[in-house]
Amino acid sequence: MTDHFSLLVPGAKADGKVEVFAPYDCSVIATVDTGGSDAVETALTTADALYRDKKNWLTAEQRIQVLNKTADIMQSRFDELAIEAAREGGKPLVDSKIEVARAIDGIKNCIEVLRTEHGEEIPMQKNAASMNRLAFTTHEPIGVVVAVSAFNHPLNLAVHQIGPAIAAGCPVIIKPAGDTPLSCFRLISILREAGLPDAWCQGMLTSGLDVAAQLVTDKRVGFFSFIGSAGVGWMLRSKLAPGTRCALEHGGVAPVIVAEDADLDDAIPLLAKAGFYHAGQVCVSVQRIYAHASIARELAERIAEAGKKMKIGDPTLPDTDIGPLIRQAETDRIDEWVQDAVNKGAELISGGSKLSDSTYEATVLFNAPDNAVISCNEVFGPVIQVYSYDNIDDAITRANALDVSFQAAVFSKNIDTCMYAFKHLNGSAIMVNDHTAFRVDWMPFAGLKHSGHGVGGIPHTFKDMQIEKMMVIRSRSL
Repeated sequence: MTDHFSLLVPGAKADGKVEVFAPYDCSVIATVDTGGSDAVETALTTADALYRDKKNWLTAEQRIQVLNKTADIMQSRFDELAIEAAREGGKPLVDSKIEVARAIDGIKNCIEVLRTEHGEEIPMQKNAASMNRLAFTTHEPIGVVVAVSAFNHPLNLAVHQIGPAIAAGCPVIIKPAGDTPLSCFRLISILREAGLPDAWCQGMLTSGLDVAAQLVTDKRVGFFSFIGSAGVGWMLRSKLAPGTRCALEHGGVAPVIVAEDADLDDAIPLLAKAGFYHAGQVCVSVQRIYAHASIARELAERIAEAGKKMKIGDPTLPDTDIGPLIRQAETDRIDEWVQDAVNKGAELISGGSKLSDSTYEATVLFNAPDNAVISCNEVFGPVIQVYSYDNIDDAITRANALDVSFQAAVFSKNIDTCMYAFKHLNGSAIMVNDHTAFRVDWMPFAGLKHSGHGVGGIPHTFKDMQIEKMMVIRSRSL
């Protein structure tokens, strides 16, 4: 018997039901209620009423207690949460366990930023106009938070959106990805078990795109948090009500420069893991590597060998390295892109074939032309392209040529080469002798250009979900 998940919107009625499939074998693992226009209105009305009732806002002490207990409950259900994430999202169990550990740490990070939050004194009495005055700032929740999440990290992304909202004191409504709603719904249930009143965190799948747009674009929304495709994110941003602030996190095509003096023994395991991890379904996974001509072929062949050693299969098994694509149509698309590159002149070093309807070989392409689809778009699959270069300026120009910009990397033993690449590569973060997918959850994480808007990372999102409120006191005694 499959699990069933009801709408997590107090007082709302479902208008339908959808099935959630395990991407590896397409088995039905759960059914989830969907909400229509009436459910969205109920959720927004409830959240807005909470925000307007300042006398009954949750105190910082209450929020800390809820988050502390949430982290404890999540830790006690660690294996259950990891299996759920692996089963519904396809990320191998070994990596899903890392995701759960990060999610628990993220909840603790929300407590830390809440404990250390403070305002500041604004200088006064510095000129005639400011005499006899004292000024300082405090912080208040920005309003109702609406979050739309992505499939590839179903638990940790929900923590990044829900956790800071609760810490900031904002009522939050989240619409998880339709492919992977279960981890998010379990997180909401745990928060409620930990003492969070139901109305402060609501969750729902909407019955259509128009209903989702109704939720996002309502004038009662104070902050919109989006993680997903650029096309959808930018479209929704264009329709936000006046005054609604937002943060968008989209994809990139993370470039890596590997200089001729790079330590390949150190670099190859990092690059292979970051390119094939979660079948490449990560917004900053290694996709384009620009390697000096003297080492490029060796690098490509050694990454290919590393990929061949990775076990592809059932993500719930402990020895699986690469799981399925989220949907079977994605496997077909990736194969089309790989064949397009080969037909246009790329050399296929390894892989290049579907293993099943849901899995694809770890694939390495060498010197794909710039006009290949895969050279100028985010593949979001287990494919790494290696391009040779003679001059680092040419490599940087090619790396910067696309309209996306997120994280990038450079491998070299020469500090001047690393600093040169840091200065000239486009990106919000440049990793030195590390892969592009490195992240800890408290660091800034920002897509630039077409890759996003605003800055992610728990402390940064927490700040975005608050307003700074100043008090100015005038007293003759000052």
